[in-house]
Amino acid sequence: MFLPTDKAADESKAKADAERNQGYERIEKWALEAIPNSIREGVLISVQEVVCGDPMCSPIDVAIAIIFPSGGRGMMGIPAESKDVKKEQLLKGFPTAEVLEKWARGEEAEWPPFEDDSNSDDYEPTPLRFAIGDRVDCRTGPDPVKGWASGVVSQLWYRENGWPEDSWAPYKIQLQNGKSIFAPSDQDQIVRRSKT
Repeated sequence: MFLPTDKAADESKAKADAERNQGYERIEKWALEAIPNSIREGVLISVQEVVCGDPMCSPIDVAIAIIFPSGGRGMMGIPAESKDVKKEQLLKGFPTAEVLEKWARGEEAEWPPFEDDSNSDDYEPTPLRFAIGDRVDCRTGPDPVKGWASGVVSQLWYRENGWPEDSWAPYKIQLQNGKSIFAPSDQDQIVRRSKT
C-alpha cells in the first residue's frame, strides 16, 4: 500500500530550516565583526533560537553567546527569529568594547546594563524609549497582527525574585485587561508606542 507524503510540508520545513541557518550564519559574522580586532582571535560565537512558551515574553528570541579563549563569556538576546534579525538591530544591543574586553579577560561584566544604586555615582543606565505612564502596545503572542495588547508602563528596570542577579526587564506594563507583564527588551518587536 502506498502512503503519500506531504511533499509541500517537507519542502516548507526544509526552506524554514535553511532560512534559520542562513540567519545564524549572518548573525555570527556580524557579531564577530563587532568585536574589537585586539580581542577577536579565537572567539566563538554561538547563535540559537529560543522559543518561549510564556505569554509574558517574546515568542522567539535569538540568543547569542560570545565565548573567549580565556573562558570568559557573555550573552545577549534579540526578540526575533534569526531570519528577521537586521545588522543594525544586532549592533544596537551589542555589548560595549569595555564589556567585551572584560569578558575577554575572563572577568564578570553585566550586559545589558541596569540601574543599581550600589554602583558608582557616575553610572548611567541605558536610556529607555518610554517613561512610567506612557501608553504602549506589547507583544503577547506569536501572531504579528493580533498578538498585541495595550497597556501603560508601570515600572522601569523591573526584576522578579529568583531571576539571576544581573537580569532585568526594561519595562513592567499594566495591561488594560488588568494583567501585569514585563517587556524583556526595549525594541519595537516587543513594545511600541500605543496607536490608540
